[in-house]
Amino acid sequence: MNGLPAALRRGLAPVVVPVLAVLTALAVAAVAVVVAGSSPIVAYGALFEGAFGTPARIATTIGRATPFIGTALAMAFAYKAGLFNIGAEGQILAGALLAAWVGTWSFLQDWSAWLLLPIVLGAGIVGGFVWGIVPGILKAKTGAHEVITTIMLNFVMTLLAVWLVNSLDPIILRDTAVSVARTRPLPDAARLPELVAGTKLHWGIFLMLGLVAATAWVLDRTPFGFEVRAVGTNADAATYAGMSVARITILVMAISGAMAGLAGAGHVSGADGHLSPGVFVNVGFDAIAIALLARANPYGIVPAALLWGALLSGAPLMQQRAGMSTDLVRIIEAAILVFIAGDVMIRRLFRLPEREEAPV
Repeated sequence: MNGLPAALRRGLAPVVVPVLAVLTALAVAAVAVVVAGSSPIVAYGALFEGAFGTPARIATTIGRATPFIGTALAMAFAYKAGLFNIGAEGQILAGALLAAWVGTWSFLQDWSAWLLLPIVLGAGIVGGFVWGIVPGILKAKTGAHEVITTIMLNFVMTLLAVWLVNSLDPIILRDTAVSVARTRPLPDAARLPELVAGTKLHWGIFLMLGLVAATAWVLDRTPFGFEVRAVGTNADAATYAGMSVARITILVMAISGAMAGLAGAGHVSGADGHLSPGVFVNVGFDAIAIALLARANPYGIVPAALLWGALLSGAPLMQQRAGMSTDLVRIIEAAILVFIAGDVMIRRLFRLPEREEAPV
């Protein structure tokens, strides 16, 4: 890349390492396929066909990617301020849980979609906001590390959701009309319409894309975004310049949680119409890998989330055609994370120049 013009080199730099990390991860996983006695060509061909082989499969892939966009964006937004929000799984669940509860309030059942749907989505935002602001306040006021507090709050929310949804004595949120543990179904007026029937692709994808554009605009075009990036680059220098690091920390964690909460509400009102406690298992931790793959770039999160959606939606056909366990997808995801985290390793392996630091 040293022979390329400087402007082109700067434009390609954020893309080259993630792409090489994905390709290297696929090569590593191919070794596992060979060791298992199968063909990487057959396995990856089936994986691709399962994700993109028909319009319905493409829609399924996009639908699987939709909640990842919101949770990864939450992670990336916090990272811009130098914060590691590991609590997206708890925050998306908090948003989904509050949305599922508010949406079934009896006095709201006859309201029109123009009123009820914004209330349900707003409830999700509030749920995520509350679950995000708590570690923000603890970080700003006591110095408690956000990694520890957000991980612990993940466990709290997971167990709280299990109790609220599973409880039969007393019945709190559980739908007693079915044998499985889930919340009562949302009324049609609280549902985001499907875009492709039977694929769980719904209008929530446009909410997430709008959130991506809004986040990029806030970070790049507003004084608040400048403060966020300044605190993330050098908190001491930001303090010296008169910025309140504590205020930024609290706001960023709260907004980050609200983003994840909106993703949770969108999934409940769009894909399922109800909440099952285990529906978001690993979503928050996958969001970390997606945000890292996108290098915390809001627009980069969209293709990174689509990659994750493709891996998940294509895995069943790969298992059927190549006889490979769907755990191969987790191997690929883990390898991507390792190579993205090992930025220096990828650069040395492919003899790339060292990363140039971008100005705030």
